Amino acid sequence: METGIVLLNFGEPSEPDREVVLEYLTRIFFDNADLEDAASEEAAWERSRELAKRRLPSLMEEYEQIGGSPLQEQAAAQAAGIDERLSERGHDVSVFHAMQFMEPLITDIPAELAEAGIDSVIAVPIYPLCGPSTTVSAIDSLESAIEETDGYDPEFTAITGWHRVPTYNRLRAEGIREFVEAEGVDLEDPDTAFVFSAHGTPKKYLEEGSRYDKYVREHAEALANIAGIPEYEIGYQNHSNRGIEWTEPDTEDVVEGLEGEAERVIVEPMSFMHEQSETLVELDIDLREDADAVDLDLHRVPVPHDDPRFPTLLADTIEPFLSDLEPSYYQLRQCECRNEPGTYCYNAGLPPQ
Repeated sequence: METGIVLLNFGEPSEPDREVVLEYLTRIFFDNADLEDAASEEAAWERSRELAKRRLPSLMEEYEQIGGSPLQEQAAAQAAGIDERLSERGHDVSVFHAMQFMEPLITDIPAELAEAGIDSVIAVPIYPLCGPSTTVSAIDSLESAIEETDGYDPEFTAITGWHRVPTYNRLRAEGIREFVEAEGVDLEDPDTAFVFSAHGTPKKYLEEGSRYDKYVREHAEALANIAGIPEYEIGYQNHSNRGIEWTEPDTEDVVEGLEGEAERVIVEPMSFMHEQSETLVELDIDLREDADAVDLDLHRVPVPHDDPRFPTLLADTIEPFLSDLEPSYYQLRQCECRNEPGTYCYNAGLPPQ
């Protein structure tokens, strides 16, 4: 049996090209069209294009500031690293990477898989924290695209939540410690504040049963305990373009609220496994300006996208499916966020909100 590992990512434009960014935004808004009521698919596309045009000027400015996103390049490097680790272990598999909103698009990958003779597909989203519009949507898109590919019917397996993997917690916590030491900052100094910044999500998803905010809270607590962070706050990076409620509080509000209480703030972008506009612009530029306005020195922890342990931990997560092991042997169980056959995670069995 020929097995293909498909690593799923969000995707971002590598260059600040206006038409490319417009198409990218339109795809994002259409993917979340169910946040609003549309009379038809055509109406949903029209609304998505309207929202994309509204968001385009500010996002173009962001990509021009950073010269395009490095996400695609980093994702390709991660795919190569995972391929190498699995090959070293004697697994003869092919590793692909696909994006929700940029080429190589998830919807285009099934044709490539079919041509390569892949008859077993394992989908692995590169999102540390399982969310409905990221992890779940990416897997749904891939499975739907496969089903719509004539004459192609591979076995399909998906892995969702993996933020509980011990190696991941360790590499993230050690990254925090190494960064603050290099910056000459003391985590226990009362003049040092610490903020975990998570990507936001519409509250509607939480009301419908998503446990994303629970994952954010538990992961922040785990990292704080391992890294020795005595006190911390959590903020969300929200993108409220539809006039709907998002997770609270906003990261910028948390930082601005530290005025007079600290001299410096350390920010950990806990939702991200790539450097991208949300880190390089929203945190390094916009949030730094917010911190400067309240006389705070901002120190932003880098995303450990190139940590050599990352390909290893994902290879460990994938390995049961390549070795005829029961997924539960490695504590992988039927996913509850995506309760579909063949979908596994480390978060199953958690108590409700």
